Amino acid sequence: MKVWQCLVLVGLSLGVTVAEAQEQQPADQNQQERGSDASPQDNGSSEASAANGQADASAQQPQPEPEMTPEKLFERVIERAKALAGSAYSAPQSPLPDKLKNLSYSDYRDIRYRNEYALWRDDRLFEVQFFHPGFLYDQPVEMYVLKGGRIDEIGFDPAMFNYENGAAPLKELVAGIDPEKMGFAGFSLHYPINTPDVKDEIVAFLGASYFRLVGRGQEYGVSARGLAVNTATQGGEEFPAFRAFWLVRPEPNDAEMTLFALLDSPSVTGAYRFDVHAGNNTVIDVDARLFARENVGKLGIAPLTSMFLYGENSQQYYDDFRPEVHSSDGVQMYTSSNQWLWRPLSNPPALNVTQLRDNSPRGFGLMQRDRNFEHYLDLEADYQNRPSLWVRPSEGDWGEGGVELVEIPTEKEINDNIVVYWVPDAEFRAGDQRRYQYQISTYGKALPENTLGQVVRVRNGWGANPDQTDPPSRDLRRFIVDFRGGDELSSLAAAQPVEANLNVSQGKISELKVRQLPDGKTWRASFKLATQGKNADMQLELQLRGRRLTETWSYLWNPDVL
Repeated sequence: MKVWQCLVLVGLSLGVTVAEAQEQQPADQNQQERGSDASPQDNGSSEASAANGQADASAQQPQPEPEMTPEKLFERVIERAKALAGSAYSAPQSPLPDKLKNLSYSDYRDIRYRNEYALWRDDRLFEVQFFHPGFLYDQPVEMYVLKGGRIDEIGFDPAMFNYENGAAPLKELVAGIDPEKMGFAGFSLHYPINTPDVKDEIVAFLGASYFRLVGRGQEYGVSARGLAVNTATQGGEEFPAFRAFWLVRPEPNDAEMTLFALLDSPSVTGAYRFDVHAGNNTVIDVDARLFARENVGKLGIAPLTSMFLYGENSQQYYDDFRPEVHSSDGVQMYTSSNQWLWRPLSNPPALNVTQLRDNSPRGFGLMQRDRNFEHYLDLEADYQNRPSLWVRPSEGDWGEGGVELVEIPTEKEINDNIVVYWVPDAEFRAGDQRRYQYQISTYGKALPENTLGQVVRVRNGWGANPDQTDPPSRDLRRFIVDFRGGDELSSLAAAQPVEANLNVSQGKISELKVRQLPDGKTWRASFKLATQGKNADMQLELQLRGRRLTETWSYLWNPDVL
């Protein structure tokens, strides 16, 4: 099992019990039989008395609980979330002792789950392992399993964990602690996606509402979240957290599995259904029901979080042997008007927040396009194998809004400094409720539905010519944007009149040209931009006789990086 550090994690707790989610136990035998010994009345026949006695017994006997189904369970979680939103938020108090809360990252990683205790071990293709509480994860979540029409709680047991891997044994950390007060920090799903005899970790829920997923041949990188609230606002971000999970036991040979989660925060509560599909790409269908406890300043739907330290278009110098360091290199968006947008990521000198506007988008995601090991040279991080995550909205209250990109300056690659989510224009006020349905999928290659030419390289540098005796200021920048692939662009001869459609928010453009590169497959758009020290937002695409050949390169130039 793998664990990770996020940029910020704030622990939250459930304000009400989830005991009602457990199926009630049958009444005791004496209660079931009550009324069967009723005496016949003195002035009635024995047959009538017997019939009356049976009727009385039937009326008094409690009816058995109906069998619990996934659909009924989701309705119960929805009702619980709605009830939570109608009550005051109760800030959690961690039940963990300081020795667990203050664990170092390395000590926490040394606590390993014992494979033999995995839920459904050797019983079906899916298995579940659990994360130990401690370190950043000091708010245990409640875990339940639905099987055979009933719900059972999964309790913490120190025997599930190996505490002997560290420099010093860690078992004394839980000595004397009541297991019922421990709980789990989260859990991971395992499935044989790479080889039939090894069950790989494909999804992990750990910390607030964070979860990560990988497909075949991939390594953890970008992560998803259940919800983002007030990200990049002056009042500070709020981190909703999943308080309880219900796992639905799959059939032995199923490649799909369902789970439910209850979310809580000071402003929002929610009920989530996750349908996980294992395969070449791990796919999760999400059904989120949200309830506003308080007015929400900014609601972030289907948030994705990643890391970008530096890349091919970065201007900062890093004293590092690696040419690039990032888990994602760009934001992709597919608009309702069938336009594909690509915005490369940056590590800005100051907080940078931008939006790509739309009405009910067809998709958006954080992508890792560069799959060339030579561009990273990192044998440990395997950045070339980090997945892309793509969100496909299906139904719900998407409407007018924008895909918002938050880029946070960082000097360390351990910090997740990139956040992307959908922000609806409609206000989410106390008492409101929303439903969002969407699909999250991993990808190791380009999206199959994007059949246009794609950006494969971006460079920029000083726009001075080598022979200039009086060179311009370094504010004059030369950009090159290379496109490749697509159904039409890749088959065009160099003589075809391919043109660049370029728009800039401000500044002066000169020497705009389009040429085919010597490989016969790649087309380059080049130009110079003078901004007089101001930011410039640019959009560029290649066209042939007015017909779009490529996606739209969307780029924000910030001269402060020089």
